[in-house]
Amino acid sequence: MLTVIDQALRARLCASPARDRVITATLIYQCDDPLAARLAFPASATLDGAEVTWAFARDLLAAGLRMPTGDGDVHVWPCGRRRTMIELSSPVGVALLQLDTEDVQDFLTRSYTAVPPGEESRYLDLDAALAALLAEE
Repeated sequence: MLTVIDQALRARLCASPARDRVITATLIYQCDDPLAARLAFPASATLDGAEVTWAFARDLLAAGLRMPTGDGDVHVWPCGRRRTMIELSSPVGVALLQLDTEDVQDFLTRSYTAVPPGEESRYLDLDAALAALLAEE
């Protein structure tokens, strides 16, 4: 059974005060990949004009609502009570996004209804994942 939860939300892309712009992004959760959350951006919001999706730990997103967290390419932290910041780093550059915390909490609540925290291993198909990895070689 494949269950996908997606939630469109408004995100402020922070460049500089004069160049900030609001874009629509989509948070995505797939039960067959229960440890991950995805954040997708439409082509109109990217530098190269192609749709981009970032994947990172669902736990990282949840922890970032309470305190600064993240190592590597994705960092999440609260910005007051109503906003959450996500920083995405790549070799091309850095994107800083401001989201409504309530939207992120709603998304996480829906994902926890589908796959409760601590029960992710019940939804992993390790045989299929291993077979897919071996097929790529």
